[in-house]
Order: sequence, then C-alpha cells, then structure tokens
Amino acid sequence: MFTNVVVGVDDGQGGRDAIALARQLVDSGARLTLAHAYPGEAQIPGRSAAAADEANRKRALDLLERSREQSGIDAQLRTIPAQSPAHGLHVLARDVGADLLVVGSSGDATLGRVQLADDTHRTLNGAPCAVAIAPAGYAQHPTEIREIGVGYNDSPESDNAIAFARKLARRFGANLSAFEAVSLPSYTFIGGPVPLEDEQLDEMVDAARARIAALGGVEAHAAYGITCDELAVYSGSVDLLILGSRGYGAIGRLVHGSTSEALAGSARCPLLVLTRAGGAVDA
Repeated sequence: MFTNVVVGVDDGQGGRDAIALARQLVDSGARLTLAHAYPGEAQIPGRSAAAADEANRKRALDLLERSREQSGIDAQLRTIPAQSPAHGLHVLARDVGADLLVVGSSGDATLGRVQLADDTHRTLNGAPCAVAIAPAGYAQHPTEIREIGVGYNDSPESDNAIAFARKLARRFGANLSAFEAVSLPSYTFIGGPVPLEDEQLDEMVDAARARIAALGGVEAHAAYGITCDELAVYSGSVDLLILGSRGYGAIGRLVHGSTSEALAGSARCPLLVLTRAGGAVDA
C-alpha cells in the first residue's frame, strides 16, 4: 500500500491530527517523513535575509523534533523553504517520490469534521500523489479503520477508487461499502425543475444501488439528493472515505466535480483522495 509518506506538520492541532492519521494508514515498515514548509529567503526582504531564513529553518526543525518526540514515531524530518506550505509539500513529495501526502484540517473546523483552509485546499490542487485529510481533533480520538467507504459514480476514477479500497480493506480486515448520490443533470432544471414521481426516484436509486452491488463484495448504498450533502451523511457511517480524482489539476475536477470542495468542508471522517498523478494507486 503506502510505503513512502510525507506528513505536513504545523504548530497547531492540524499537524497532530495529520500524524495520527498517517499512523493509521501506513504500514510499520513504511518510510515516514515529517515536513514543515517555512517562508524562504526570497520572501524575506532586507540585508538580514539570510539570518532570518536560518532562524525560520531552525524554528521549523525544532517544531518537527518536538512533534516526532511527542508522537513517538520513527520518522525523518524535512524543512522546506517555500512560497506556501502547499507548494513546499508538493516539491518535497515529488523529490522523495512519496505515494501519500497527509495533512490536517483548518484549526477553525468543527471537532470531528474536515475543513479546508487555504493551505489544505492548495495541497489538494495539483498534488503529485494521493492526499489524505484528517478531521479536526482526530489526534484526540483516532479511529481504527473498520469501515471503508467509496464515493461512487460509475466512472473510471471511481472504479479505480473501488479497486484500491479493496486492497485497503483486505489489509485492515475492514468492511467495504460504496455510495452513489443520485441527482438529475443540471440541464434538466433549465426553465424549472422537472417533476418526478416518487416511484421514478425510487427506480433511479435502486438502479444506482444495483450498479454498486454488481461490482461484487461491496455493500451498496444510494440515495437521491445533493451529492455533497448525501456523501457527508454517508461519511458519518465509515472510518475512511475514498474519492477518485479525474486528473492532476484543481479539486473541482475530483470525481464528484464541483461538489468535492463542499464535501471536503463537511465530511465526518478522514478523506483519502486518489490522484491520477499518484501512480502507486492506479488499479
């Protein structure tokens, strides 16, 4: 599974949450790197730029050493001068060939929820490997992964997510389920909503559930409604929610399109986003 993992660490709760999630996801023999990106010399004007840069690097290293000691994990430490934390983590992940990047949520997030701060949002955009996001406060109550869920929509990306989730479920001895949110295409609402009978909605949901069940070995769930809202409710029943990604680019191109960012702000469990750039997670 994941063998080379970079964990983004800050001086707040998010860093502790990220470390706790990484411990749940990685094997004991995996290479683990705790990383902190700090403003580099180019971002510090004045004649004392080099001294300020060295001071920032030293503070970053002290932070990582404290984090490693407090968590009791065996990990390498890397400090990265960068324009932004996300950019620094992307560069490091590419340099070390990481197959997973783990980050925490915003410090403003509701306990137990994922919340995308600007830095976390940028980490998802163009990440060179899979990205895992820990909910706020996860370090206080890390959850053993016994229920794995997949956001499904009958696309190649969600099929890839299912294939990877099968491997992860076998490793953890976890139950595997998938959920499809059924909704009407946006063009059907031009000129007003298209009225549907309850019977028609039931048929659409049943068809979605049958598509998942046909995959075999996957508990099938489906509901009619707004995708991000329904997936957020579903996330409350699993210990890890896996999403596929359509490409290397913006979070708006994740498997659930423009709803993904909203989901990342309301999920009730850790999210694992598989990117096409992360070759290690290709099915």
